[in-house]
Amino acid sequence: MKFQVISDNIDTLVGMRLAGIEGVIAHEPEEVQKALTEAVDDPTIGVVLVTQRLVSLCPDLVYDIKLNQHRLLIVEIPDRHGSGREEDSITRYVREAIGVKL
Repeated sequence: MKFQVISDNIDTLVGMRLAGIEGVIAHEPEEVQKALTEAVDDPTIGVVLVTQRLVSLCPDLVYDIKLNQHRLLIVEIPDRHGSGREEDSITRYVREAIGVKL
């Protein structure tokens, strides 16, 4: 099984290539959808790394693949500008998921 990266940043792509992971650059939702569809159709790809900004462009497709594809793992990664998460994102997630305030 191979890894693939879908990034909106050339620096992220170059860094992944140095680690032996090939990938593509995408900036528009259509480009992301095309790259994800190609990854789903390629039986040699097992893990797809997608930058968080690109996941936010087409979240429905990403979550559909995560829920319905048993062979392919999609992992959201931060780009070189950071994670984009709020400071209390984990606490907020727990609170929303189970209704307990930490």
